[in-house]
Amino acid sequence: MNDITDRIISEITSVTEKTLELNDFDELVGFVSSAERLFIAGEGRSGLVGKMIAMRLMHAGYHVYVIGETITPSITENDLLIVLSGSGTTKNLVEMAKTTSKSNAKIVSFTTNADSEIANLSHITVRVPAATKHRRKDEPETIQPLGNQFDQSLHIILDAFIIYLASNTENKDQKSWKDRHANLE
Repeated sequence: MNDITDRIISEITSVTEKTLELNDFDELVGFVSSAERLFIAGEGRSGLVGKMIAMRLMHAGYHVYVIGETITPSITENDLLIVLSGSGTTKNLVEMAKTTSKSNAKIVSFTTNADSEIANLSHITVRVPAATKHRRKDEPETIQPLGNQFDQSLHIILDAFIIYLASNTENKDQKSWKDRHANLE
């Protein structure tokens, strides 16, 4: 079991290091900070990562909605859609990105596939060079099933980004984050 755990941690470390080398997160800070509201979209496990990240962004003081929840309003030109898709080709996420484009809102995508339709619709594409369930030739080796490597790496990258985002804004105060934490539990 230790060997498996060590291998998974090594894989995630490699993906996160390469993601940091490939992408400029300062531009992303500007997009997130200037948005009136943030909308997070993902399917399957990527969608679950999106929900975790939406929660943390809310704790940091942002107005965040998860696509598919019943209280999600219409997206407008002052908003930002963050799309999480390993393949960058998930049909309903592509359609969401197209609808977002028509509303003139900005789009940021996190994907392994920088040439995908979602990436092409995005203002910023954060390329996460991880394995997905599609196992394209350019994806790294993994001992894990399906898109585990992408989803796990994405979670670490986005959690780190939120800490980086907070350090570049006025949302550094952990007390205010705790004050925004759910108290009806």
